[in-house]
Amino acid sequence: MNMKRVVAVAHKEWREIIRDRVFFSLSFIVPVVMMLLLGYGLSLDVENIPFAVVDYDRSALSRDYAYRFIGSRYFAFKGYVSDERELDRLLIENEIRAAIIIPEKFQERLLSDRSVQVQTLIDGTFPSRTMITKGYVIAINSAASQELLAGYLSRKGGMSLQEARQVLQPVSLEVRFLYNQSVKSIWSIAPKLIMVILMVSPPFLTALGVVREKESGSIYNIYASTVSRGEFLVGKVTPYIAISSFNSLVLWVLATQLFGAPFKGNFIFYLAATFLYLICTTGIGLLVSVLVRTQIAAMMVTAIVTLVPGVLYSGVLIPITSLTKTAQAVAHCLPAMYYTNIVVGCFLKGVGLRVLWLDTLVLALYATALFTLGYSLFHKRPSS
Repeated sequence: MNMKRVVAVAHKEWREIIRDRVFFSLSFIVPVVMMLLLGYGLSLDVENIPFAVVDYDRSALSRDYAYRFIGSRYFAFKGYVSDERELDRLLIENEIRAAIIIPEKFQERLLSDRSVQVQTLIDGTFPSRTMITKGYVIAINSAASQELLAGYLSRKGGMSLQEARQVLQPVSLEVRFLYNQSVKSIWSIAPKLIMVILMVSPPFLTALGVVREKESGSIYNIYASTVSRGEFLVGKVTPYIAISSFNSLVLWVLATQLFGAPFKGNFIFYLAATFLYLICTTGIGLLVSVLVRTQIAAMMVTAIVTLVPGVLYSGVLIPITSLTKTAQAVAHCLPAMYYTNIVVGCFLKGVGLRVLWLDTLVLALYATALFTLGYSLFHKRPSS
């Protein structure tokens, strides 16, 4: 392989990228914009749920019960409503997502040591948010019930309120959150967004860059030249790998400095693993480019083979273990899942090659296979 020819091809490709404003934007601006839009727009935190209260009892105990929800950071109080029928309009118009309906004689029944039923209405249009909201309601209601029972035992059993609480909760549960102590979804999402963007951007650039040569006819200059196919392919993809490497550093800065995601791992290992992943994704673009002839086809095929796996089969939104057996098999056949394990391990868990060696090895094998296949399919003669 003649390195002068490789450098010449790479230099030519770089000049074309700089000259083309659209291609320049795709190379440097779009990845950053994607990170900002997805980082600010994609949140799995369920907080500030708008809700209203219908209090038919209007007693001290009913107000105390309602204030348990009003004072919670998970709920945003929108006011009291006089009638249940008004709740229908508020829920339909998305002004509230939940409602607490406290019945009449709420205080009277509790003071007479009888149970009382409180109704909760929750908007079920988003099932995951609905189930989380239900969990919040159950937790707050359980805390209120336990406090009332403790008061009852204290009065009837002649014990202090603290002793009554201990009787009601003989097993004390202490929960510690590891790796993401604040349980901020952005800390988990920001590293994974690096994976998604680097899964989409390098293949797009590579596929469009090679196919553009076919559409413009300049590929025939390569066919007629003494440049070997290996020299052409290496020179062609080198600028895109370099651009994507630069973008990966920019995305890392955005994830850590703008979104506040902690980075606990070895930075050198992270850079090496990211470079392997970039070779994988660039190889995907190279493979697409040798199979299609137009830029439109290249964009459509690249979107299908990168965006779908990068979002659905990588663990970004749905844990791999929660997928069906078939979907898990598909996920294990794609590089996105392995790089997701690496970025999460590096950012949140602080682990390195000793733990992530298998994921790194799979990426290396994947990169080798993709470039070998792309090299085998590319020929220095136009197909008939």
